[in-house]
Amino acid sequence: MIIRHVARAGRSALAQRPAQSWRRFLSTQVDSIEATAENSFKQLHSLEAQVNANVPLQDAVHSLDPETAEKDPSSVQHTASVAEQYYRYKQLQAQMGKLGSDISPHYQPHTLLSNPPRPADVTLELLLASEAHQGHATSLWNPANARYIQGVRQGVHIISLEATAAHLRRAAKVVQEVSKRGGLVLFVGTRDGQDRTVARASQLAKGYHLFERWIPGSITNGQQILGKCRTKVVNEKDEEIPGFEEQLLERPVLRPDLVVCLNPLENYVLLHECALNNIPTIGVIDTNADPTWVTYPIPANDDSLRCIQVIAGVLGRAGEAGQKERLALAETGRITYRPAQNLQLPEALQDKVGASEEAGADPELNGEAARNLGRDDSLEGTDELGERLDAAHNRELSDHAIRGIK
Repeated sequence: MIIRHVARAGRSALAQRPAQSWRRFLSTQVDSIEATAENSFKQLHSLEAQVNANVPLQDAVHSLDPETAEKDPSSVQHTASVAEQYYRYKQLQAQMGKLGSDISPHYQPHTLLSNPPRPADVTLELLLASEAHQGHATSLWNPANARYIQGVRQGVHIISLEATAAHLRRAAKVVQEVSKRGGLVLFVGTRDGQDRTVARASQLAKGYHLFERWIPGSITNGQQILGKCRTKVVNEKDEEIPGFEEQLLERPVLRPDLVVCLNPLENYVLLHECALNNIPTIGVIDTNADPTWVTYPIPANDDSLRCIQVIAGVLGRAGEAGQKERLALAETGRITYRPAQNLQLPEALQDKVGASEEAGADPELNGEAARNLGRDDSLEGTDELGERLDAAHNRELSDHAIRGIK
């Protein structure tokens, strides 16, 4: 029993001695830190006292008024010292102002909406900065996108930016030609944050936009869904011509000539209706989408809002260029589109045209009336030309058939 008691006491003594030594060590360390802090504070206060003692109070504020300068000549000396300091500052700025990094031009999100890029401004650097190369995980890969994929990094497919730039320029050319020929371009983007982008692109191209849910049947059953929408007749300068309201009630609803879809996965019904009615489509195709859904695919990241703004801005600028070309040709009297058929001039316009012919046959008025009637001199012989081409084609086929028989 005595041996056990001694052993227990020895264990407790050995356990208490290190704890006491650590407490003493920590207390000495804290005391030394407090002492150094107090010394640093004392030095700081002494430096402040020396600086305040050496600075005179007269140099605080000086007036530059000439009346006060005559009374107090020290203000003039102070002004001269300020001028010398400014001159030295300019010298240092000229010598060392070019050192360091230049951060301009930097990314400003609002510029993609206020001043979108043009098709000529499409570069690989712009597409890379907008994250157009980021695809989806390899598990979500659609094998139809194999020709657009550059490689794999950390389990994510990387889209080839060269293919993106080439397909984007081709789509811009399509939008420009459709707008030049007076076609209706519809921009569709139904994801969150795409509303302003779609509206801006349609505003530039003078087209239409949709940033809400697509109503199924708006194309295949458009007479029932869009039959009450107002339509109007315009001339080659986009000026409305009144008097055709009754005739337009019996005409079918208008259909878009080109559809630009920024998120094809959510608008498959729209793309299917366009395919049934032979309406060409342009779509942003990510690595998880099928490029055969659209006519002109643009392989890019459809989840990046900045990428969508770049693509929509380029297409909107292309439509704007096409509209400008059409209006410039209209000023010279040339029409780049086929006017609407089966429209009759109202009685007021017919009387005006008849009076002009009887009076002196004003060529400008007659030309405008002819265009309003839907007659186009540049397109009058298109049917005849088509018949001739068909006849020549049939003749060639018959010649080949005869040669094959011989």
